[in-house]
Amino acid sequence: MSITMKLYFTSLLLLLCSSFALATAFEKVVVAVDHAPPYGMVSEDGKVSGAIVDIMREIQRTLPIKLEYVACPFSRCLKMLEQNELDVMGGLIRTEAREQKMQFLTPPYMMLSSSFVFYARADSGLEINNYQDLIGKRIAVMRGAAHFPRFDNDKTLTKVEALSEHNAFDMLLKSRVELVIAVETTADHASVFLQRPSQEIVKMPYRYKDVIYGHIALSKQFARSELADKIQDRLNTLVLNGRLTELVKGYNLPPVTAVALDK
Repeated sequence: MSITMKLYFTSLLLLLCSSFALATAFEKVVVAVDHAPPYGMVSEDGKVSGAIVDIMREIQRTLPIKLEYVACPFSRCLKMLEQNELDVMGGLIRTEAREQKMQFLTPPYMMLSSSFVFYARADSGLEINNYQDLIGKRIAVMRGAAHFPRFDNDKTLTKVEALSEHNAFDMLLKSRVELVIAVETTADHASVFLQRPSQEIVKMPYRYKDVIYGHIALSKQFARSELADKIQDRLNTLVLNGRLTELVKGYNLPPVTAVALDK
């Protein structure tokens, strides 16, 4: 083999090695997306969108990461995050119980001044005017979901776990439960609810109004990585330069200011 050919193959090998090194420098981050319109959406063909997708893509612009999205029902997403099968999930309410199983990033990017409301069949004749009226009623709750402390900690109520919001409303319409609890802002946007004739499902008068904070959460395993620290730093930067506020504005969410870094 001539010297020219040897140089050619050597250069080609170096080029391939450089390309391989560049490709492997991008670490894969697996992001869960559950269907909670308008903040998280999964189309019929599996395409994902929503605030968490927009935020992670913005973070990707300045970090060497490759994003992989996994569409799953809320309870399944949560379980996979707890089992380190996923790296990132968005829109989670921070609770002491959850902090044992995952790590929350600050600030919360979702701040909803909304209510936890109870839905019933219109033909049920139910009238829930206060908390005590919930006693003795079968209430569908999404598995793993957090609501308000009094409700979540109340062992006297009859709570029936549903795999998803779609499943919860199906249970209601089939009279397997008498009530469904949900965040009003997201439930009213959910396609499963809007596809039902409005006369079939009604909101009860009783509601629990609160400011609901939705965080990005990391699996415990991923949270121990240097990349997780960089994602947190990048999120802080997006708050301080106003970019995070721009991203969530399209979802009718309020501005995320530096004050929110303490949440």
